[in-house]
Amino acid sequence: MRILGIVAKTHDSGVAFVRDGVPELILEEERFNRSKKTKKFPKLSLTAGFGELGIGLEDIDVLTTPWHLGLLRRSFASIVLRHFPLSLSLAIPRSHASQQNQIAALNYYLARDLRKHFSATRIPPIVNVPHHNAHAALFFASPFEDALVLVMDGYGDECSSSGYVGSGNRLERIWSTGIMNSAGLVYTFVTEYLGFAGFGDEGKVMALAAYGEDSYVEKFRDVIRPTGDGGYAVNMDYFSYPSFGQIRPFKRKFIEAFGPPRAPGEPLLDRHRDLAFALQTVTEEIVLHVVRALMKKSVTRNLCMVGGVALNCVANAKILEHTDVKRLWVPPCASDTGAPFGSALWHYHQDLGKPRSFELEHALYGTAYSDEEITRALKDAGLSYRRMSESTLLGQVAQDLADGKIVGWMQGRFEMGPRALGNRSILADPRRADMRDTLNDKVKKRESFRPFAPAVLLERAGEFFEIDQPDPFMTLAPRVRPDKRGAIPAAVHVDGTGRIQTVTRSSNPRYYGLIEAFGRLTGVPVLLNTSFNRHEPIVASPQDAIRCFLATKMDVLVLGDFYTTDRGGNDMSQETATPASQPHRDTALPAS
Repeated sequence: MRILGIVAKTHDSGVAFVRDGVPELILEEERFNRSKKTKKFPKLSLTAGFGELGIGLEDIDVLTTPWHLGLLRRSFASIVLRHFPLSLSLAIPRSHASQQNQIAALNYYLARDLRKHFSATRIPPIVNVPHHNAHAALFFASPFEDALVLVMDGYGDECSSSGYVGSGNRLERIWSTGIMNSAGLVYTFVTEYLGFAGFGDEGKVMALAAYGEDSYVEKFRDVIRPTGDGGYAVNMDYFSYPSFGQIRPFKRKFIEAFGPPRAPGEPLLDRHRDLAFALQTVTEEIVLHVVRALMKKSVTRNLCMVGGVALNCVANAKILEHTDVKRLWVPPCASDTGAPFGSALWHYHQDLGKPRSFELEHALYGTAYSDEEITRALKDAGLSYRRMSESTLLGQVAQDLADGKIVGWMQGRFEMGPRALGNRSILADPRRADMRDTLNDKVKKRESFRPFAPAVLLERAGEFFEIDQPDPFMTLAPRVRPDKRGAIPAAVHVDGTGRIQTVTRSSNPRYYGLIEAFGRLTGVPVLLNTSFNRHEPIVASPQDAIRCFLATKMDVLVLGDFYTTDRGGNDMSQETATPASQPHRDTALPAS
């Protein structure tokens, strides 16, 4: 059975091709149309998927979507009414029959767009999976036979946080909160309050929090607080949710407590850092409270975290440190980028009762590019290059990295989800204390307070980090061992943590081989890894990679087996700026 999961016309538009419960391709439209978090119909993703798999729409048995519009509209009806978000602006239904009509309308428009773009005469049956069910269904791709599953995001069709017990090919929901009683939305709102982009820049606030102090923590505990039933409650005295999608949803009480919002472009001051610290601290407290309560409802000590809040790697590490969870698994596509995949898994396992046969061990389910496509792109850009054997290539690049060079590294299929995990990465030497500033200066041009991630061989991870489980998807930020912080200073955040990726030979042989070669040269089996992009979606194609290489001051570009340092007279990079220093108290940071 071939199922096509699809998200269209909401953020993170994309598709998942799943055959007999196993993913073939998982593609985000932003990688192809180069527009972050695009809402465009995923025409380019579908075209790429159909082309690579050699199939057409007629070969799809079922279409699944990770939204149940009837439930969503019923949930919003009593909350937002005339202020319904513009992206979901059809009339709000008042009856069960009307809900079914809305679902039919949603499916009609999806079928219409498929016919329009692919001249289809037959549209497969469409199954609408409730949003949190789609998130939770990633349990079916986890390493666990039994686990608790915690979903926390902005909102779904009917709730914003939910808990499940998973066993084999079954999931049962055992807990949920109301749709607008949302820790995820609070994090997003405060992200916007601090002058960053909501629904996208929450990770910046997580990084900024490490530079703050606790001056606002007690006040913020009044904004969102744990409840005796194992849940939490957002204090609506601070927010006006019906204005969501129209204006900033803050009441006067929030501004009186935390000061005026920071406009984009304004300097970051102590109070902004302290508010980020309070937000992160209280969010961690809420997450730990919910996890502990869920654990009382099951004997399992395995936990899957899914939803946008699950991308908070600092909070995730605290779960392992401060609860009885023995093993935590967070998929690389925990946010809505994984919702199409989850909707297909839910239908295949939960609806149809099919047994599990797949474990997600890597994130490499994007499209791949042939040697011919790579060489054509290099020639079109006027770049000279060398083709190397794998052993020669790994030795050369390891030496380049040890010499302090910055390497753009593109291999095989691109990763699903928001993080580069070794196939669309920019790599550097973590031993150099100035490398974070150098990467920002020459390549990334991003806020100085944001850390870069260490990638480490799995079998050596415990030497450098306080962790005793794998983390292949960069979803945990454990503490760097004190005696190793001097060995990898560029990988250590100001709070002493590192957002790690553990790498195995079986999951990514070439990436593993490069880290291994670097370790042989230097004694440090760790590389600094950041996404291959600059203020754009992570690169997908050779052309994307070459454009980014030429627009920055990377030293080396590797595309598959092909190696170049040539710019061919096409250097589009800007003159370097003074490296940004680390923020200190009473120091204004430059605007993003």
